[in-house]
Amino acid sequence: MDIWSTGIIMFALICGYLPFEDPNTSLLYKKIIAGDFTIPKFVSSEARDLMKGIMTTDPAKRLQIVEIQSHPWYRLNKGDYNNTKGIYV
Repeated sequence: MDIWSTGIIMFALICGYLPFEDPNTSLLYKKIIAGDFTIPKFVSSEARDLMKGIMTTDPAKRLQIVEIQSHPWYRLNKGDYNNTKGIYV
């Protein structure tokens, strides 16, 4: 559950809003359980791939720490600045 929660935080930090929203609490819970969320088009393909892997609802299929640490998006943000497409502040 902690890994899944980091995916929620990652989504919120990159997108600026939470992945699951609905004024109806029952529908909100159904969206969370189903993993029903949409990643905005402005999110890079690397970040998109990592979010999907972390926020997979099936724990057996969810990325583990070692897989996250070896993911290209994670590696990029660990100091591999030679291949960046954006500006680092």
